[in-house]
Formats: sequence, structure tokens, C-alpha cells
Amino acid sequence: MAALYLPPSFAGNASSDSGSSNPRFTPVSNSSEEDYPASKLPKLPVGTLRLQTNFENGEDAGGPASDVEERTDDSADELEGKNPRGMPKFTVEEEREVVKVFDRKLVPFLALLYLLAFLDRSNIGNARIAGLQDDLRLSSAQYEWLLTAFYITYILFEWMTLMYRLVPPHIYISLCVFGWGLIASFQSLATSFGGLVVLRALLGITEAAFGPGVPFYLSLFYRRDELAFRNGLFISAAPLATSFASSLAWLIVKYSSDGPISPWRALFLVEGFPSVVVAVFAWILIPDSPGRARFLTRRQRVVARLRLGDNQPDYRHSSAKQFNWREILKTAADPKAYIAAFMFFSCNVAFSSLPVFLPTIIKDMGYSSLSAQALSAPPYLVAFVVVLVTAWASDRTRTRSPYLIGHALVSSAAYLAIAATGYFHTHLSPQLHTFIRYICVYPATAGFFSAITLIITWSMDNRVEKEGKGASIAILNFIGQCGPLLGTRLYPESDRPWYIRGMATCSFFMVLVAILAFGLRVLLQRANRRAGETVYQPVDRAGPVRSGEERDELMGGGRRDDLEHDTGDQRFVYLI
Repeated sequence: MAALYLPPSFAGNASSDSGSSNPRFTPVSNSSEEDYPASKLPKLPVGTLRLQTNFENGEDAGGPASDVEERTDDSADELEGKNPRGMPKFTVEEEREVVKVFDRKLVPFLALLYLLAFLDRSNIGNARIAGLQDDLRLSSAQYEWLLTAFYITYILFEWMTLMYRLVPPHIYISLCVFGWGLIASFQSLATSFGGLVVLRALLGITEAAFGPGVPFYLSLFYRRDELAFRNGLFISAAPLATSFASSLAWLIVKYSSDGPISPWRALFLVEGFPSVVVAVFAWILIPDSPGRARFLTRRQRVVARLRLGDNQPDYRHSSAKQFNWREILKTAADPKAYIAAFMFFSCNVAFSSLPVFLPTIIKDMGYSSLSAQALSAPPYLVAFVVVLVTAWASDRTRTRSPYLIGHALVSSAAYLAIAATGYFHTHLSPQLHTFIRYICVYPATAGFFSAITLIITWSMDNRVEKEGKGASIAILNFIGQCGPLLGTRLYPESDRPWYIRGMATCSFFMVLVAILAFGLRVLLQRANRRAGETVYQPVDRAGPVRSGEERDELMGGGRRDDLEHDTGDQRFVYLI
């Protein structure tokens, strides 16, 4: 721990600095803890201390970034997450422990919720080959409308992302989970195309209210150099859900063929109703803010809130004055937000189509319905692992675009190989072209799932204010979720069994993702150069700060790891 040099007034001298009502202290980096043991230091009075930040000339930098309040205990306001008058210190070990608790308690539960949501969204692909299309006498066009109806309402209700800033999340998320669980279960009662299309539209509303806003919600708990991996953990629930849906569908179809209800009805019911039960746990376990997480200790709540800044929302006293509408307008006028949104649009063409069509595509390769259900699972298990590794590496290196461009190009090449194999299938043996088409599903799937994770994270990385993050996510999803309107119509029955047009289209849009990512990278590099940041070195959080050393925070929500200094000015550095 860095020792404190105490002025004479605190060392027992009779003299004091009469020019300042607040004592000043200066960290001494070349002193050890043994030189100034805590037990021998006099007890400092509770009040405001001035932190000297300019060590070269010995002057106090002053201003809001140096006003630090040292408290001997946690006040009630601090424990409840309110903004205190100052900011107590915390050690690296305390910060790491808080992050570990969030990683164990918060992220896995949110991933479970997204798994249930994506399960209820995409299991219609499994239900289709389990008898849904035959029982309800659906044409290929009607099946496509069932998929499209979900995304129409999903797009129209993207504005609900901002509700995370206005409504206590434990209430809001619980209602969303309960809503989609109930609607997904009611799909098992559908007797006509009209009834089912209405339920799919309602399902889109409830899921639009939840999923798109979770990355913004996570940004309230994690720093931006930590966010990609946690978003990866959350979004990786999508391929895991698809894999789980395929495995579960295989079991349901196998054991309910002679049951009292059709296998596709049992599938909707078994996969939908658990969300209703989990909604109760969401009400209890979801924290409204870092300072109000029940699974943290009293001290950890303070550290959790202050490590991200001193402007966490207090939902008990929220008002329109606390909402920064200027930041929303600023984000809406920023071209970078729209480049990210069109990247998301392009990636969503593939993201929305393959999970709901893959069982049918594999069946058309010559496999039975039961085998197609089973073979749909492995590609998503591989994608689950690849997403986590990619997100971890992206956070580790504090870069986004190289991984995003690489995955987009690999996915595009895989889609192109599937299309080319179908086009030249007459020159290949049946075993060979079936093998190539199935194997290429793996990199195609892993590529677009990883790209989706990085696009969402990158969009929020480069926003300081919480309203800016929320607005960027709203723009991202409002434009980006139009991609499924095209993606859900890429694989009509008329194109079976090769689906050349759909595969080629996905290949084109994944190349477009890479091009847009490169363009955004160039814009951000230029912005950093204009701001005077010619080189940005990643901060090794375990390196510069020694074990046990206390971190001094920047007022206004920033971190020294996220901001560079030029002659005392704080400049925001874009991640590229």
C-alpha cells in the first residue's frame, strides 16, 4: 500500500497550514508499508482530503478530479448506492473480488435468461420438422411470415432498451421473462396460422424489451476493457440455446411421438414454461445497480459502485432531470453509431436465418428428421467455445476490429464454400458434397456469433455517458434488427436442397461486415490522432499497480485506464 506523507499538523507538530481548511497528503512511492505501519498513523478526521495529482511541480491540481473524501466507515447513502460527496479508496484485490462475484452471480444468470429467450425464439425451426408445418398446413411463405412477424415487433419495440435507465431492472427484467415464457407456452395451443402469427408477434415484443438492453445493463457493472468477455458470456448463450434446443427437440420427438399431444406442441410447452418459473428468481436476484447488489458485502457494494464512477442511477429517486437528453441527441448525430448499426444489420442476416433453418437444411442433405435434430447441435457447441475465446482475447488486447474482421471473413468464406458446393454438386460425389456442406456450417456459425458479440460491445465501448450507451444500443438494434426481415426469407422450399442463393447472400453480407469494420477502425484511429493520442498502450491492470496498492479514481465516471492525459486534460481514447 502506498504510504502517506503527513504534514506536521498531523505528525504532532504545533504548526499547521492556516491557508487551507483541508489537510493535504501526498503518496510516497518509494516508501514501504513497514516504514509507515497503519497502526502508528494518527487517525485522520472524517472530512474532505485533497489528493495531490501533479507530482512534478508539487502543486495541487485541484478541481473535481482531486477532491477525494476519506471515510472511516460506510455511510447509509454509500451502502444504498447513492452518490457520496467524495470517493473512498479501494485496493486492487477488492476490485478483483467484486468482479469475480459479478462473474459468478450476475453474468451466468443473465446468460440463463438469454438462453431461455433464444430457445423460445428459435425452437420454431425444430418444431417445423417435428410436425408443425404438416399439422397446421403451413406453406413455405406462411412459415417465413411466422419468422418475420417476430422481428417486425422486435424492431418496433427497440426503443424499450432505454427503459433500463428509467425502470428498476429487477422489476423490468422479471416482467419481460414472465411475459415471453407465458407467450412461448401458449404457442403449444395454436390451431391455425393466424393464432400462431399473433403469438410470434407478441413474443417479439417481450424479447425486444429484454435482450437488446442487457449489454447496456452490463456496462453499469463492468469497465469497457472487461465488457467484451462478459457480453461474450451473455451472447454465447444463444448458440448454447440452439444446441440445447436441438438436443432437447431430439428427446421430445423421440419420446412424445406416441404421447397425448403432438411432439411440436410438447416442444413449445417444455421449452417455454420454465421462463415463467425463472421470472420469480429474476425478481430476487437481479440488482438495480452495483451499489444495491444483495450478493455483495457492505464494503463490496461501495467498491462496485465507485470503481465505475460516482454517477450510478438511483431508481428510487429517478426523474427527468437525471436523464441526459443532450447525450442522446449527440449519439443520434454521430456517423459512427450508424456504421456500427449497418454492421449489425449485415451480421443479423446470417444470425437470424441459420439457427431457424439449419434443421431443415441438414434434413435436406439426406438425413432423417431425428438425425437432423441431433446434427444441428454440435456446430453451436463449437460456436459457444469460439465466442468465449474471442471475447476473452479481445478484452485482453483491448482491440475489437481485428477479431471482428477475421471472423467475418472466415464466416463469409464458409458460406461461399457451401454455395459453391451446391452449385457444382454434379461434379462431386454425394458423400463429399454432404461432408463439405455440413463441415462448413461450423466456421460459418462461429463467425457470425463472434461478430455479433464484438459489434455490440464495440458500439458501447466508445460512449462515455450511460444515456449515450443506451442510445447507441437503441440505434444499433433499430437498424440492425431489420436484417432478419431479409434473413428469414433466404431459404424457401423452392431453393431446396442446395439453398445456393441464401448461402451466397449470407456470404456477401459477412464480407460487408468486414468492410464496415475496417472503415470504422480508420475513423476511430483518425479521431484518436486528432485528439492527440497517437499511440495507446493497453494498461496491464496487474502490472503498474502493485498488490495491495490503492487506486485513485477520476471523478465523473472515468478511469485512468480509459483516459489519457495531455497537459492535465482528460481525453477519451477510442478502442479500435
